[in-house]
Amino acid sequence: MENENAWEAIRNNVMGTMRLAHTAKNHGVEKFVMISTDKAVNPTNVMGASKRLAERVCRFSQLAGGTRFLTVRFGNVLGSNGSVIPKFREQIAKGGPVTVTHPEIIRYFMLIPEAAQLVLQAGAMGSGGEIFVLEMGEPIRIADLARDMIHLSGFSDDEIRIEFTGLRPGEKLFEELLTDSEHTLPTPHPKLRVAQAEPSPDADWHQALDAWMNAPAPQTSTDLKLHLKTFVPEYAPQLQ
Repeated sequence: MENENAWEAIRNNVMGTMRLAHTAKNHGVEKFVMISTDKAVNPTNVMGASKRLAERVCRFSQLAGGTRFLTVRFGNVLGSNGSVIPKFREQIAKGGPVTVTHPEIIRYFMLIPEAAQLVLQAGAMGSGGEIFVLEMGEPIRIADLARDMIHLSGFSDDEIRIEFTGLRPGEKLFEELLTDSEHTLPTPHPKLRVAQAEPSPDADWHQALDAWMNAPAPQTSTDLKLHLKTFVPEYAPQLQ
């Protein structure tokens, strides 16, 4: 999603959200819950910036009333598609090495049942326009997770080694759950907080975004990222 498929990623996450939001309103859907990510906070990659932009689409969609639009933002879910756990398990089964991008990289994790339950809780309590932030606990060092999985599989560090491959384009050492301009308020649920975010976008903003989504693909990933930054000012792209 970072370079070769960046335009497809943006159209999927942003145009997809715009069209689903429009359809939900036209059909009288009561609540619309968008699943966001900690990568949307001060994003450094296309995926995170596209999700941040999708959050703003939901905030704009709330202005007209009717359907109540909510966003739930959280980190990694252990065992889900794309999680490091299945990848590490596969690498261990092959005799290694287990690949980690950086010795100091850390991430927030939660279990699938907990994530699903908290999303449903947020959907039940939301009145519209909120960004709910799940309490993710303490972050985990990925290298420690890999080492624990190697040991729990019955191998020593000498038998299956960890190989550090370097941070991927746009990847952070750690993820945040809130932007610098936001703070949170408690909710009746101890593991859910509500972020107070920036004012909702206006009609001119939405019209400009719609025009971009329906325009031809940008010539280069640099052009795309610079244009994306006009809609997500806090986005810090890595330009080629």
